Amino acid sequence: MPQRDRPLSRAERARNRWTSRVRAKVEHPIGVIKRVFGFTKVCYRGLAKNTHRLVVACALANRFIARHRVLRGQEA
Repeated sequence: MPQRDRPLSRAERARNRWTSRVRAKVEHPIGVIKRVFGFTKVCYRGLAKNTHRLVVACALANRFIARHRVLRGQEA
């Protein structure tokens, strides 16, 4: 367990950097799903319906995130 009174070692800094990269790649799409598509709470609809709703929300989030690249390609 690192102490708060000393600077981080190179290994600790590298591990923190790697963790931050992974976290940034994972949390951005989850934030889009929650913010844009309102997937904050799951109603009791059944496992199949909730699974389908999550898959659709993930697909829409991918399209939403990639919209900048698509629009940039149309301008050229």
